[in-house]
Order: sequence, then C-alpha cells, then structure tokens
Amino acid sequence: MTDTALALDHVGVCNFELGPMTAAYEALGFTLSPIAQQSGKRTPDSPTERMATGNRCAFLRHGYIELLAIVEPGRWDNRLSEFVGRYGGLHILAMAMDDAEANLARLRRGGVDIPGIAHLERPVDKPDGPRARFSRLPWPDAPEGRLQLIQHHTPELMWQPHLLEHANKADLLKELILVSPNPAESGARLSRLTGLPLEPGAEGGFVLRFPGGAGVAGPNAPAMETRVSLLPPEALPAVLPGVEIPSLPFLAGFVVRTSDGNAAVARLLAGKAVELPGGRLMVPPSLAAGAALVFAP
Repeated sequence: MTDTALALDHVGVCNFELGPMTAAYEALGFTLSPIAQQSGKRTPDSPTERMATGNRCAFLRHGYIELLAIVEPGRWDNRLSEFVGRYGGLHILAMAMDDAEANLARLRRGGVDIPGIAHLERPVDKPDGPRARFSRLPWPDAPEGRLQLIQHHTPELMWQPHLLEHANKADLLKELILVSPNPAESGARLSRLTGLPLEPGAEGGFVLRFPGGAGVAGPNAPAMETRVSLLPPEALPAVLPGVEIPSLPFLAGFVVRTSDGNAAVARLLAGKAVELPGGRLMVPPSLAAGAALVFAP
C-alpha cells in the first residue's frame, strides 16, 4: 500500500447530454458500458443521494474513459453544469490510488484542506443490480477541473471481460494533456495531490509520471507508466494541431494506446483523423465530444 498516486485511472468527457457522446465514441470503435446514474455524498458526513449525473464508460485494459452528463436535471450534479458551462469536453482527471486513508493523511500533513474521503457509487448493469463503489480525494475547487485521486473497491464489477474488447483495439489510457497559463502552478497542484515529483517537459511545460501499479487500473493489470503533460498555451498547436482553446486552464486532450499499431483505428477513421508524428492519429474535438483524442501505436 502506498500514499502516492500510481497511474492514470480515468478521464471524464462531460456534456449536458449523454446520447451524442455515446454515438460519437461508438463511432470511434469503443465498446461502452450501460448507462449508470451515480449516487454520492455532498460531504463525507452527508447521506448518500441519487445524483443528476449518469455515465457510460469505455473500459480499457489499463484505465478508462468516462462519458458523463446530466440525466436527471434538478438533482445535485457535483459542479458538472458549472464545468460544462465553460465548454463541453474534458473536465475530469482521476488518478489511481490504493490507500485512501494514507493519501488523506499525507495531504493533510501538507496543508491541503480536504474535509475527508468522498464516496461514490453507481449501478453496474441495471438499477437494482450490483453497485460499483469508489473512494475519492478531490482537490478543493481546482481551476483545471475535477482533479482527484480514486480508489476502486469493486474493480471486478467494472473491468468485465466483455467490456474490454474494442473495435479500435484501444487498451491503455496513456496520457492527459493539460494547457495552463501557468503550467508550474498547475503542476505544483498536481504534484501535491499525487505525492509525485514534477519534471521539466518540452516547450516550457512539465510532466508528471505515474509509476503504475498492479490491480489499480483493472483487475490483475501489470504496472504501466502513464503521464500528465502540462503545456503553456503557445505549445498546444505543435502537440494537438488545430485544437482551439475555449478557456484556460484547459484539459485539451488525451492519448490512448492501441494493441495493433493503429491498424484497426486507421481503417475506422479513414479521412477523419489528423496524422501526427510517430504514426499517431488525432480525432478532432468535433468528433470526440469536445476532447482531442489521440490514438498511439
């Protein structure tokens, strides 16, 4: 057990409506989980309540992609409408941990004002069926979006074998790309949250590397290094060409690895993807619910 983050757990693409996101990601070759409405606590001491938000997810062999939207307006949405009011696209960066209590103690020792461990749950297949359960440590009011550590208590309910096979052969959530007017400040926040060191990156940016850890990115998953790249705005065109910045800070895009060298996704995206160096293929935000999505061989 450790008191630092181990891996990228998931990224969350957020919009007001779930249907268009579902259609977009199925067209990109992802197998999605059934719709699940979330339940949670407003504070650690509050009762569990049904929330306004629901999701469908693309579970990879390492990590996953969450598509999150408002499915029951009028209920508590845990700031989702605020996030989507800025722009539709990426607003959630979740990093895996295996000991919520140890990480809470570390953060409090470091002076981070976290009231306690937040709890979340949702049904897996049907409303009255088994429920996936999580423990969360969110950074309070991060300007970048929902930055959080997450511990899965029921990973076997989420990473089910039939959900891990995708027509595009995606198998690893490899990288998240964050654009900030002050990458050092955003990076310092992430470093404090994760307990991991920040490294210098290209173009005046920074990199946060996760060592990986068995069992946190899926049942029996071996350790795989993943990362967050932090960029100044002027560096974005070289990394994600053509992507416009709606507001700052901006979770601009993410990278998934494929197991077949991008052969399947190249066929799926014929004429739709932007070719990047190293055989990478970028799906523009207009085709991926507001987030730039890069497939890497």
